[in-house]
Amino acid sequence: MIHAKDIHKSFGDLEVLKGVSLDVRRSEVVSIVGPSGAGKTTLLQILGTLSPMDSGSLTINGEQVNQLKDNALSDFRNRHIGFVFQFHHLLPEFSALENVMMPALIARRPLKEAEREAKELLKMMNLAERISHKPSTLSGGEQQRVAIARAIMNRPSLLLADEPSGNLDTKNREEIHSLFFRLRDELGQTTLIVTHDESLAAMADRKITMRDGKIL
Repeated sequence: MIHAKDIHKSFGDLEVLKGVSLDVRRSEVVSIVGPSGAGKTTLLQILGTLSPMDSGSLTINGEQVNQLKDNALSDFRNRHIGFVFQFHHLLPEFSALENVMMPALIARRPLKEAEREAKELLKMMNLAERISHKPSTLSGGEQQRVAIARAIMNRPSLLLADEPSGNLDTKNREEIHSLFFRLRDELGQTTLIVTHDESLAAMADRKITMRDGKIL
């Protein structure tokens, strides 16, 4: 699903990624761990096509994305990559259902189809009774489950998560951790997770450790 080769990235004189190469198989859940400043989030942003690399190559689902122009890259990102962050970034004025539907509407999918699939995903997240609620009336764990449903609304090839449970209590954290593996088992979802949570990292099919801009 991912083939990244010799990725370099600097910010001014600071070299953050020093020739990172990485392969991730389809339907694999991979965790990336390491100390702060190791380059984990920068790597995730490059793999998610949110940040350009200085050099190297990146192929996702058979497409060499580092050669795509801006509009084609935005379209690829909308169709093939889902994102989950530590802070859910839900739109406060919209309901849970409307938040989940948003990626499908951006992709110009039919409204009825988007609504039907969003309801199915929220049911999968055990949020069927909360679809009309706005984010401010949902718990932290519920908000993160809405964010995950939104991230997979377009059935992306790849789900990228950056500290997805870092802002949650123990109970909600465990529920979110289990959810990633349900997505793998039920939908065949490929997932890459940056985390400081050792329990989540250990659950993954494979754990990758980074330090000083390199994979150990």
